Amino acid sequence: MKVSTELKPTDLKQKLTRFWDLAGKKINLIDSEFDPAGGAPVFTVNGKYGSRGWTEWTQGFQYGSAIIQFEVTGDEKFLEMGRKATVNKMAPHVSHFGVHDHGFNNVSTYGNLHRLMAEGKIPVDEREKQFYELALKISGSVQAHRWTALPEGGYIYSFNGPHSLFVDTIRSVRALIVSYELDHDYRAENDKVTSLLDKALDHAVSTAKYSVYYGEGRDFYDEEGRTAHESVFNTNDGQFRCPNSQQGFSGFTTWTRGLAWAMLGFAEELEYLDTLKPGSLDYRGGIEKYREIFLKAATATCNFYIHNSASDGIPYWDTGAPDLHKLGDYLSVAADPYNDFEPVDSSAAAIGAQGLLRLGKYLTDRGDNRGETYWQAGLTVADRLLEEPYLSTDPSHQGLILHSIYHRPNGWDNIPEGRVQPCGESSMWGDYHAMELCLYLQREIDGSGYYTFFNGVKS
Repeated sequence: MKVSTELKPTDLKQKLTRFWDLAGKKINLIDSEFDPAGGAPVFTVNGKYGSRGWTEWTQGFQYGSAIIQFEVTGDEKFLEMGRKATVNKMAPHVSHFGVHDHGFNNVSTYGNLHRLMAEGKIPVDEREKQFYELALKISGSVQAHRWTALPEGGYIYSFNGPHSLFVDTIRSVRALIVSYELDHDYRAENDKVTSLLDKALDHAVSTAKYSVYYGEGRDFYDEEGRTAHESVFNTNDGQFRCPNSQQGFSGFTTWTRGLAWAMLGFAEELEYLDTLKPGSLDYRGGIEKYREIFLKAATATCNFYIHNSASDGIPYWDTGAPDLHKLGDYLSVAADPYNDFEPVDSSAAAIGAQGLLRLGKYLTDRGDNRGETYWQAGLTVADRLLEEPYLSTDPSHQGLILHSIYHRPNGWDNIPEGRVQPCGESSMWGDYHAMELCLYLQREIDGSGYYTFFNGVKS
């Protein structure tokens, strides 16, 4: 991608104003038109959100979007929408032992509401606050229960089973951190107590070790910064067996949404490490040990994104997609979501942009001049997402960010009439992460405090 060196957050003010206006209309449109009887909204088909019975990992994004919309606009209707739905709809997600998505569903709803109260954006009601805290405590512990032990450490296993580590879960691990910060822990047989921070760190280290490549000769396709969607283990002895992919082209190519999860997840973990008291991880080898691991993973993945996205910062759905070569020198020009060979994935851009910004700020604050490149790259991607053809301006289309891809191998993405590749549709995770991205930028512009997932739970 061609990183704009001139962009400043304030240059995006008009685009953000337009974005929030459209976001409110889309949230209202979904609320009035979507039928929840078949499940949570997942992605659009011909502009209308529908469900996909695989796993319910997007409902928290729907209601979390309304909460963020209130935070920015002050419109109480969105607060009530998000608050009411969280109370009435989200309890099954708190106690759901069958998914690795607690950081998505529950931190986006209970977590956002708790954060607003802690930051003074809504009145403090102690009983309401305790309700959110109880949900977050339980969610983190339930998420940690999906645990596969390795000879060194372990990981939260995916819905595929105990053998499966997904790169996605690096962002969901924040559920454990929030629970830990609320003075909760994980308890098992014989009242054995395990620190949720220990589990979070072990999972993050496993992800950095097995899901991210560093060009160190791990296998023939070991390219620095690429990621594997799934890492497969022998559960009899805990040995790593091979990379795999559920939603990418293969285990030896890089599914760009998985890449984006790693970019953002490791950047956030770096921010969190800086809040720990000196010496607090000495029993595990010290904070610097984990800072080094997470920084290596964050910089490698962010560099890979920059080098393997189109010139405007929008990536195609997989960097090894089989027909990319038919596009010619596709990295030297802007991404073409309407091409006939391989789809782009705007949701990867929405997630990855926030990772670039967070890593950029993290490094810049420490006097590391590499931070400027990542910061400007994040602004470049955001600037492109906030305009057509990615910003959805059709008043009848329920989606907010267009040209998102869900599951290309399964053929789940809609191909519009007259096209040969999926395009023109939105996803609930893409829309929500665009809102998070814009909230991050809006708070930067307004000077209203730095936005992190652990605001309000970290004393």
